[in-house]
Amino acid sequence: MFDCSAEFNKFYRTEVVLPETEQNELREKRKLNIKRLKEGLIEYEADKGKKYRVAEDRIQGSMAMHTTVQNDKNDYDIDVGIVFESSNLNDLGPLATRNMVADALERKTKQFAQAPEVKTSCVRLKYVSKGYHVDFAVFKRYKENLEDNDYIYEHSGAEWSIRDLKALEEWFNEEIKNKGDGLRKVIRLSKMFCKSRESWKNMPSGLIQTVLCDENFVTDYSRLDELFYYTMQAIVNRISNSADVAAPVDNGRALVTREIDYQRMNNWKNRLEFKLKELDILFEPNCTHNEAIKAWNKFFNHSYWANLESTIVSESFSISKSQRFTNTEEFIEDLYPVYEQYDVTIDCKVTGNGFSSMPILHYLDTYAPRFKRFIPYNFSVKCRIGYTNCPSYDKILWKVLNVGAEAERRNDVRGQIQNRGKEITENSKFFGPHYIECYLIKNGICVAIGHVDVPIGVE
Repeated sequence: MFDCSAEFNKFYRTEVVLPETEQNELREKRKLNIKRLKEGLIEYEADKGKKYRVAEDRIQGSMAMHTTVQNDKNDYDIDVGIVFESSNLNDLGPLATRNMVADALERKTKQFAQAPEVKTSCVRLKYVSKGYHVDFAVFKRYKENLEDNDYIYEHSGAEWSIRDLKALEEWFNEEIKNKGDGLRKVIRLSKMFCKSRESWKNMPSGLIQTVLCDENFVTDYSRLDELFYYTMQAIVNRISNSADVAAPVDNGRALVTREIDYQRMNNWKNRLEFKLKELDILFEPNCTHNEAIKAWNKFFNHSYWANLESTIVSESFSISKSQRFTNTEEFIEDLYPVYEQYDVTIDCKVTGNGFSSMPILHYLDTYAPRFKRFIPYNFSVKCRIGYTNCPSYDKILWKVLNVGAEAERRNDVRGQIQNRGKEITENSKFFGPHYIECYLIKNGICVAIGHVDVPIGVE
């Protein structure tokens, strides 16, 4: 198979993986709307004279599993598990419970273009202008015996049904541990393919893609382009034999049950099979680099490959030009399995130029408008762990990334992930929308990610 691994890896990192700044925006949206729900429930309780407090909230889905991909329409799905004590619900039915959640949310989201939507499996809150939507999956919990250590969870669907709240993400984390992060990369690339044409309606869910990518993951190759190609080929064969898919948890519940589900599976198989045939040129002994780029462009239908094809044709592409700086950035998922199950914030304070130490947001809100919301040069930036609901962790890792043309010109993008203890101090040196991230590591897993933007400019 023609080696396009350099271009393929760059496509994955720059066009498929959601940038850290956007990932953090989704985290903030999740936390904001959980806060809105809790505040709305307080009002709801006052009206109804009953108590419906949230016992647990949990990150779920692609955000927890770290498989969210870039999408031109910003159709990001933020999955949240909301848990109530069964005893507090007083035999409230599943639909009535979801209606209660929707009512509480609506009290605090009247500025939204659409009211919260009560669906069969969740309550959906849409950011119409942004394209985000937050899905609140609703659960209740109880113990059969007071001395039991673990709760039993039931999901609010068409009826209450026993569901393990944590099992899916924990299953996925174990698969990544056993098979390597190449599996996560193949899943992201599969999602990117399924969203590659606006006309492609009715494609399978991210969960179904995750399950089949895991089931058919080919481990005989080291290059990402080969891992992806052969896994997709195996999926075509698998669906040809059977379109049924069972969840790897919850007693193997069926994920493909309705006629529309089977149609989605058939669409995936047919479209994937057709586009894989267009990659046959990669196996020709005389395949050229230009032909290989064209083939991947036909497969992914993405501007990255189209632009790469154009630069090759015009012969304006220069390796030395494209690598004018050393990209030293590291990514946490390449170092540790990521299972975001907790929140963490960074307490970031700045001082300098006659200003005493203060939180960065206070400085930006109060003093920075005349600086266009930038921190000037020669400020000290001190960061430490702020709030976290993680009960314990083994170590804290830090990443400081310099972003922008000036960082590249100076060949100083940094971005290495390092163990620097509980507190770090940096200095604002040059212009750019830089940021700092922290990672909480527990039992060899990254369980929480914190992020703070550090915009630096000049007066």
